[in-house]
Amino acid sequence: MKDGSPSHTALLHLLTMFEITGTVKKVFEEQTFGSGFNKREFVLTIESGKFPQDIQFECVKDKVGLVAALKPGAKAKVFFDLRGREWKEKYFVNLNAWKIEQVGATPEAPPPDDDGAPLVEPPGESVQDDVPF
Repeated sequence: MKDGSPSHTALLHLLTMFEITGTVKKVFEEQTFGSGFNKREFVLTIESGKFPQDIQFECVKDKVGLVAALKPGAKAKVFFDLRGREWKEKYFVNLNAWKIEQVGATPEAPPPDDDGAPLVEPPGESVQDDVPF
């Protein structure tokens, strides 16, 4: 479209992007297949009324590394797309995660002050070898 509004394809993409927040229940090992395709799955528990829902997501190819930071019990916000396919007249839906954010995580503590290498004395000043104590 020429008026600056999103194209039909871009609009459809926006409508198929989802996000949800929950607690990490399980993180599975990475799977690599003979074709070179790789994926890693994880389960997020969503508090939904009376009965919590356990929802499985997958990260594929270059997004597999996103799962490494997930720990069971941690809260996370997952951004994902729906992917559907048919196989032998059966239909499958995958929740394809493409971004994961830690929720409520405290930032890592700053590294302790390091004395580092000894400071060089300014030129012309002598260094005393006597210890004051």
